[in-house]
Amino acid sequence: MAAPAQNRDASVTVTSGQSESVSPAENVSLQYSLLLEHLIGDRRPIKDLNPTVMGAMPSPHKTNEQKMIERGMESCAFKSLIACVGGFVLGGAFGVFTAGIDSNVGFDPKDPLRTPTAREVLKDMGQRGMSYAKNFAIVGAMFSCSECIIESHRGKSDWKNAVYSGCVTGGAIGFRAGLKAGVLGCGGFAAFSAAIEYYLR
Repeated sequence: MAAPAQNRDASVTVTSGQSESVSPAENVSLQYSLLLEHLIGDRRPIKDLNPTVMGAMPSPHKTNEQKMIERGMESCAFKSLIACVGGFVLGGAFGVFTAGIDSNVGFDPKDPLRTPTAREVLKDMGQRGMSYAKNFAIVGAMFSCSECIIESHRGKSDWKNAVYSGCVTGGAIGFRAGLKAGVLGCGGFAAFSAAIEYYLR
């Protein structure tokens, strides 16, 4: 006597060591549930977000010399030096430019009718450029140093640092001419710094 034919539409799955017959619809639903559990459930594998896996270049390990150089470049002394050099160059260029458009450059106050020579004109332009360069260098170094110190003390990098630094710089420069000039210098330089920060940000 022939054995009863098995239903070809049924599939056999083994769960916990026991055989169980399920229909094709139930099998598809089970596979879909397992797929969701693998993709978004607790069984989802955690991806490695290492830059090399994402296709980016790996960041090399910094040596002690590189760390020391970074700390030096972030120090207030280095920032003040850079501002001093930048102010010197900018002030020198500004002084030479203003001397170039001034019609009284090279003229002798004792003899205003005498036409100045090219050497006298260049000498006067150089002196004015050096004077502007020194003033700009001092202001730049004072502003940068005070801003760095205030930023380190406050622990924040915002527009207030520039305003406070402008007040300190303007007040220090103005106090040479008296208390009133120092107060006016503090307020004027602080307002100018606030305007520059507002424009840049």
